[in-house]
Amino acid sequence: MFTRAIPVLAAALVAATPLTAQDTTINFALDWRFEGPAAPYFLATDNGHFAAEGLTVNVAAGEGSLDAIPKVASGAFPMGFADINSLIRFLDQNPGAPVIAAMMVYDSPPFAIVGRVSQGISGIEDLEGSILGAPPPDGAWAQFPILAAVNDIDVSTITVEPVGFPTREPMLAEGNVDSVTGFNFSAFLSLARLGVPEDDITTILFADHGVALYGNAVIVNTEYAAANPEIVTGALRAIARGVADAAADPAAGAAAVIARNPAGDVELETRRLQLALDANILTDYVVENGMGNIDTDRMATAIEQMRLVYEFQNEPDMSLYFTDAYLPEAEVLMVAPQ
Repeated sequence: MFTRAIPVLAAALVAATPLTAQDTTINFALDWRFEGPAAPYFLATDNGHFAAEGLTVNVAAGEGSLDAIPKVASGAFPMGFADINSLIRFLDQNPGAPVIAAMMVYDSPPFAIVGRVSQGISGIEDLEGSILGAPPPDGAWAQFPILAAVNDIDVSTITVEPVGFPTREPMLAEGNVDSVTGFNFSAFLSLARLGVPEDDITTILFADHGVALYGNAVIVNTEYAAANPEIVTGALRAIARGVADAAADPAAGAAAVIARNPAGDVELETRRLQLALDANILTDYVVENGMGNIDTDRMATAIEQMRLVYEFQNEPDMSLYFTDAYLPEAEVLMVAPQ
């Protein structure tokens, strides 16, 4: 576990309106649209957890894993939700940027390959000699070389078909590719909605095959956090309780999401939330140790694996990427699956 040390203040990327301890309203930047996995933040509002901390939290939708990071680094959003691997690259390219991860949420990242049994993909050993559909900007595709390296996959035998996000699952459903890269809680459901029988769908999670990377975390502006540590800890406490509420009643979590996204489907988002809880949030490690923190040995391995796909400009230092200084009391972080 990390030692609890207040992170060193970093210089601001851009000038931002000062945020003080008197502020009780927090703008929170999500990584993506209002879908099932966002339920904990809305449940923290609906069930009074933010209010109990004296907070009003405005949750804003995002446009991808990179979206929240500059918003939080600029100070426009004191807190947000982002992929820690993207954060590590951002901080390497912007040394001293005032942003850090403060609570891990996706202990297991959602990076996955989703294939069809009828197309010959029953497991990772079937990827060689197959056709893999991959959107060039896809986060899972960006980490695929790590999966290939740690599993001795001969990528020269794989035909990679660049696909767009809107056409990814339809191409797999039509049999034009054998598998696609994507997130486990999205690609699976998209295929099922296209009529592919669920027993014909194979999900290969990177985390199940030697990839040590973490996933998304709550990130904070370090200047705001240092000036307002109790506010940040209170927000994290409320979010952890929102996660516990979502685990206890995923349908209620999905309903909270649909209340903000009426065009959505509550049954679909319930399943999406349950997939995220089962595979990404409530891992064996989290059930045993509680959510929010990281294992330093695993993070060291993850950083070494990142070198396979990214050339660091500066020597990596995990203390720049994650701090447990603002985590609430341990009992709040214990979340049990239902």
